Amino acid sequence: MGDADGDGRPELLADVPGADVAGGSESLTTVLVAFGANVVIAVAKSVAAVMTASASMLAEAAHSWADAGNEIFLLIANRRAHKKPDDLHPLGHGREAYVWSLFAALGLFVAGAAVSITHGIQELISPAPAENFVIGYVVLGVAFVLEGISFLQSARQARAEATSLERDLIEHVLATSDPTLRAVFVEDAAALTGLVIAAAGLFAHQLTGSSIPDAIGSILVGLVLAWVALLLINRNRRFLVGEEADPRVRKAALEALLNAPEVARVTYLRLEIVGPRMISVIGDVDLTGDDTEAHVAVRLRALEARISASPAVAGAVLSLSAPDEPTLTV
Repeated sequence: MGDADGDGRPELLADVPGADVAGGSESLTTVLVAFGANVVIAVAKSVAAVMTASASMLAEAAHSWADAGNEIFLLIANRRAHKKPDDLHPLGHGREAYVWSLFAALGLFVAGAAVSITHGIQELISPAPAENFVIGYVVLGVAFVLEGISFLQSARQARAEATSLERDLIEHVLATSDPTLRAVFVEDAAALTGLVIAAAGLFAHQLTGSSIPDAIGSILVGLVLAWVALLLINRNRRFLVGEEADPRVRKAALEALLNAPEVARVTYLRLEIVGPRMISVIGDVDLTGDDTEAHVAVRLRALEARISASPAVAGAVLSLSAPDEPTLTV
């Protein structure tokens, strides 16, 4: 079961779902692709917004600049989360990923949603005609292709991890402990939706000569961004306050412990997410045999080491079960 640790004994939780997914470098690639695409798109949309005077195009420009800024937060999140444990942070710095991703979600809400909705309302109050519609359509088309490339990269990573955890794609995106993957996937999906809305608003403006559909498109783009931002804020909040690992991960971990020859019973087990693809393990176990207290302490420490050897485990703390505690079953 997995690689052997320093004592030649196998890692206990090496086969837990998700433990074999090396997603750190993949997440960095996903964020870099998204950042590059968003910078190019933001510049193009800004030029098009000036040339067309379209409210929807301006909303899309604000959206892309917000996304580009958010990728910087996500790059920081990815880097900080992978700092090595130290004396003050024995479980590592994984939760920093949720802090910086929370900043990114707040930025999306303020710089993307609020700006788009405000400009749309202003356009309704003081309408202005648009022009150079062809330029707007070309920029939106190029943006759709670039956003699609970024979205496919995040979807490919998410699909590989979802398969490991036996989840469908959307379920994994919402549940994954990797906030950068979730942010890029959801923001790209929102961007593609926003591009369709902006194109429809621009076309309606051209067709009717009225800026009202364009303004409504800007407001709709803002509402989409607000919904996405609130979704991301809530998910990061839940991981920051502490969230139990997926039931499938818990079941696999419990099976691995019960199958260990030195473990007679498991009476308590908590797997808490402490960072992207990282959990801490706290449990009460009853060891086989009837050893002295000193020998039991050594065996417990060895068992903790085998658990912590898994790449998915930030740390493990085990205690002895009381005789009257009920046994956990799979």
